[in-house]
Amino acid sequence: MITSWQSPSNIALIKYWGKRHPQLPSNPSISFTLSECNTKTQVNFAQGSGVSISLDGVNQPTFIPKIEEFIKRISPRHPWLSSYSLSIETSNSFPHSSGIASSASGLSALSLCIVEFAEKIDFQYGATGFHQEASILSRLGSGSASRSIYGGLVVWGKTPSIENANDEYAVKYPHQVHPTFNNYFDVVLLVDIGEKAISSSIGHSLMDTHPFKEKRFSQAHQNLCDIQGPLRTGDLERFIEIVELEALTLHGLMMSSSPSYILLKPNTLAIIQKIREFRIDTGLPISFTLDAGANVHVLFPSSIKEKAMHFIKDSLTQHCKSHRYILDHVGDGPKRLPNFVE
Repeated sequence: MITSWQSPSNIALIKYWGKRHPQLPSNPSISFTLSECNTKTQVNFAQGSGVSISLDGVNQPTFIPKIEEFIKRISPRHPWLSSYSLSIETSNSFPHSSGIASSASGLSALSLCIVEFAEKIDFQYGATGFHQEASILSRLGSGSASRSIYGGLVVWGKTPSIENANDEYAVKYPHQVHPTFNNYFDVVLLVDIGEKAISSSIGHSLMDTHPFKEKRFSQAHQNLCDIQGPLRTGDLERFIEIVELEALTLHGLMMSSSPSYILLKPNTLAIIQKIREFRIDTGLPISFTLDAGANVHVLFPSSIKEKAMHFIKDSLTQHCKSHRYILDHVGDGPKRLPNFVE
């Protein structure tokens, strides 16, 4: 009656910002699945009802309403859940509220546990395969979680340039990828650690009335089309141009919404400026992207890891909380685990 999975977070290169009912994206996105930033989740299913959840061995009753809402959303696809109680043990490899998408790793791990158990009880969930079903369930909990079901580059959202892309679930990027992107690094600089000033749900809803929404959605489709050339050829100059534009556009949208939000911190801007100056001075392909927060994801190929890490430690970590950062890279996706809490 127990299932256990480890699932990673991911970092979007083309950003998803704006959604429509039920948890469908207003524009497509593509992400790198990470490796070291992950969530391990074990679920004990028992006859009955109710939910309990612990994080790192500590009960978290405040998490229960979100999990109950998630179960309510997925119950039309998995009605058997009404006959079971779920005892959830979970653990993150990264600090909670550190700006890493714990909802992506956490809800994808939980979804994988649920789909595996559905198969154990011979529940027929339709024509979808295991990973596709897990991506659908993950999406109903957190849009970005749908992309954490696969490793490498992952696309979510229907778009003309990706034939099999879909709004209801993510798919592995189907086109040729240059070897330089297979082990790309992402160093997360922890500028700010704590609860976000605005929840992602509220942020997405602000796009409903945003004066630039149609132009933004069109831009995302075009940027996703345009980034495929660099992904195929390894043209890092063009790749960096698109990825950094997407990061700054995301924050520009938040700053120009009503109400508006400024999530960038002075240290965020200092880091961005130093990265751009370093790139100009050295010619090395080091770049940045951002999520909906103050922390900076520093991206670079493995071929310059030594020089990039030297620069990060000497020049960038001084702008971080207690000089903290997380070293990560593109990963292979979720893993089935032996039961780690008996």
